[in-house]
Amino acid sequence: MKNVYTKLGIILFVTILFVILAVPPKEKIKLGLDLKGGIHLVLKVQTDDAVKAVTNQAIMQMENLLKDKKINYTKIKRVGVDSFSIEGYDSAAEQQITALLKTDFPDWNYSLSVNKITVNMKVNVKTKIKDQAVEQAKETIRNRIDQFGVAEPVIQREGLTGQSERILVELPGVEDPGRVKNLIKSTAVLELKLVLNGPFASKEKLLEKYNGKIPEDAELVPGITKDGGKEYYLLKKVAAVSGMDLKDAKVGQDKYGAPAVSFRLKREGAKKFERFTRAHKGERLAIVLDNIVQSAPTINDVIYDSGIITGHFTYDEANDLALKLRSGSLPASIIYLEERTIGPSLGADSIRKGLKAMLIGFFFVVFFMLFYYKLSGLNAVIALFLNIVLIMGALAYFKATLTLPGMAGIILTIGMSVDANVLIFERIREDLRLGKTPKAAIDEGFRSAFITIFDANITTVIAAVFLFQFGTGPIKGFAITLIIGILASMFTAVYVSRAIFDLYFVLKKRVDTLSI
Repeated sequence: MKNVYTKLGIILFVTILFVILAVPPKEKIKLGLDLKGGIHLVLKVQTDDAVKAVTNQAIMQMENLLKDKKINYTKIKRVGVDSFSIEGYDSAAEQQITALLKTDFPDWNYSLSVNKITVNMKVNVKTKIKDQAVEQAKETIRNRIDQFGVAEPVIQREGLTGQSERILVELPGVEDPGRVKNLIKSTAVLELKLVLNGPFASKEKLLEKYNGKIPEDAELVPGITKDGGKEYYLLKKVAAVSGMDLKDAKVGQDKYGAPAVSFRLKREGAKKFERFTRAHKGERLAIVLDNIVQSAPTINDVIYDSGIITGHFTYDEANDLALKLRSGSLPASIIYLEERTIGPSLGADSIRKGLKAMLIGFFFVVFFMLFYYKLSGLNAVIALFLNIVLIMGALAYFKATLTLPGMAGIILTIGMSVDANVLIFERIREDLRLGKTPKAAIDEGFRSAFITIFDANITTVIAAVFLFQFGTGPIKGFAITLIIGILASMFTAVYVSRAIFDLYFVLKKRVDTLSI
């Protein structure tokens, strides 16, 4: 008798604990995108942009090294996204340049031809840069979303690390999808580049100055005039300072009191900026954001570690830009592969239909158990009800997200949880037919059915674990409710159900038959 009341005490404690965890369910259990409404996006990172940026950094490093060593050459130019060439040096300098490549460029291979060295990024390095670009893009998007204040976002990489360039983003309850999408997609790549010529009113006028061909070490970049029109600049292709050198950014004001963004550079970036502005005093510096010239002030003096980005910003635009710069620029541009917006009303409808399906399923299972097993079926019904309480409490405790497939997992669990009771009850029936006493039949029924129940449920849990590990949002939601439900059903079907039978024997004193 003492053992029975100990079991009941444990069951009562677990039940109260999980009820406390789950109540109130609206506050404790998070709803997924399909139930709450919001945005579902699949993005692709253009990883070649990241490779190109590393190549540009290598070109700038080589230019500085050749300048420091006083090695003369005609030009350095990028060839494709992952290679560059050094041309126009004399034969005596070739050995010096190859020595620099061996010591300062371990991630690059090189080949020689007449007065030309072609430098190529190693394949494994290129693969690593692409993988890091996707991971960095994922974390940058997460930082931006966190600062924007979207609750419980799902931001994860699709597929295997090192291979997939796709990122899944789900933002439940978003009220301004346009602004959030712009926040996510904008690369916020900040570059400070030397102005070689411009601005010009059109591309054609700029190209006239260069016989229709842009110099190899330069690029044509658009800007925006005060009245909203376009103008064009010829800029040095390699940036003096980039967003990777950025330390902080915040909303400020320009000299006219209009919203602007002030920024500060990291120590190494400040050193580069100081050296650059000292060498180009009196020339113009373009502040380029996402390949658009925001402003092009003259360098009147040496600049150290700070600057200001002016443009025709509203306060919200300046605030979003500062946020994007603060959270880090995306290492590469992104494109939308899939976009789906789910309205709150559709989510509410999904909840209603999901609950309706759960209640109908629960009712038919209860009806069958009571009809087929009579009073003993009440045992299974109590275990089933407790099973649902445990699932809700566990979802709240682990901060798991309940999705529509997750609700399907709960409905499946309702059926699977009584399946264990059916196995036990049928074994008890067999033993009763063989003439065993009710107590002996129950002992043998639970003992012999346990191995079968354990085997069936564990194999399902293993499959669900793999679904969770490799699946995306909805699949994960289904897997986690299935795992929690199966573990809960093993507890209720074996431990709780047995405790109810034991209590029945204690209260009845003498049991000659079972309604099973």
